Amino acid sequence: MTPTEARARDAADPLRPYRDAFHLPDGVIYLDGNSLGPLPRATPAALADIAERQWGDRLIRSWNEGWIEAPRRVGAKIAKLIGAAEDEVIVADSTSVNLFKLLVAALRHAAPRTTILSETGNFPTDLHIAEGAAGCVPGARLKAVARETLADALGPETAVQMLTHVHYKTSECFDMSGWSARAHQAGALTLWDLSHSVGAIPIDLTGAGADMAVGCGYKYLNGGPGAPAFLFVSRRLQNTLASPLSGWMGHAAPFGFADAYAPAPGMTRWLAGTPPMLGLAALEAGLDVWHGIDQQQVAQKSAALFDVLADIGGKLGLACVSPADPARRGSHISFRHPDAYALCQALIARGVIGDFRDPDILRFGLTPLYLGFEDVVRAGEILGDILSSGAYRDPAFQQRNAVT
Repeated sequence: MTPTEARARDAADPLRPYRDAFHLPDGVIYLDGNSLGPLPRATPAALADIAERQWGDRLIRSWNEGWIEAPRRVGAKIAKLIGAAEDEVIVADSTSVNLFKLLVAALRHAAPRTTILSETGNFPTDLHIAEGAAGCVPGARLKAVARETLADALGPETAVQMLTHVHYKTSECFDMSGWSARAHQAGALTLWDLSHSVGAIPIDLTGAGADMAVGCGYKYLNGGPGAPAFLFVSRRLQNTLASPLSGWMGHAAPFGFADAYAPAPGMTRWLAGTPPMLGLAALEAGLDVWHGIDQQQVAQKSAALFDVLADIGGKLGLACVSPADPARRGSHISFRHPDAYALCQALIARGVIGDFRDPDILRFGLTPLYLGFEDVVRAGEILGDILSSGAYRDPAFQQRNAVT
């Protein structure tokens, strides 16, 4: 694709108007994949309003003017993006904390089954949290196996199958319906991490028969650094699973101030502490960008951007490790190169922000709402210049342009 062809493709793109909803710094092509979404233009005003008017003027009265309902209200907006009912999603805590809550609840519910099944190479914190959750339930354990042996590892001891929908390195995507069905046939519950898929590709938790899910708010949902996360529990399980973090906001009558704990009905029981209203306001502003967007158009543009960058990478001699079939991947593309870290440094020095994943992965996020075809073509030209010059191999260059 030439730059002229790319500009024509951008002009005809039905998602192109959404680019203006984001603050994108001049001279930067943002291909982060995706550790932090860019700032929505509406977010600063939303934060100013909650700080100056809601907090500054209304003070404690704001809890009765929308704050107390915020975890459910914002959760309902996320529900529309993941194929869930509005009363099946709530915003709370971080992805790691929500994983812990759901894993412990699933292990207790599934007794005498004792095993959390996952894959080796899953996002590390998922495995770390699973180890910790298993340590809180007598006899429980984490069993992590290679992806190709997962089906054989499902058995009568499996309490919950914990999988990340889109792999953070390769972008490979699990067939959610198929793997949920396998788990249920084995008598196990399913728990999906949607952190690299929500806002990137279409998700249908209800259609897939999923039991539980978690996801973060700071990636494709553009909720800001450290944005609150969310969790999903199917209606059929909501009143049989109990959170191990029995905080006051999950109580059936939090302002009754009883000594004994009684879990609230539905999703409210998954709350623990006081909702972080500044973070929730930023996340809600990011979610409002999604109003009216056709997710199939998002998926189609993601696939087209992938094809352009995959073609560029192939011509530059890079080994693509992401699946070619768009039905089997998320919305980032990864290349393997022995000098991936140095290439990432060199790209950032030229205004192209991708990221590196140990030991040799160069990863680029393809976010259809704000990324254009011309961006990808220009990034490919810069990458080609860097590879042909060989400057990225110079230790002095690497030291000058070191990034974490």
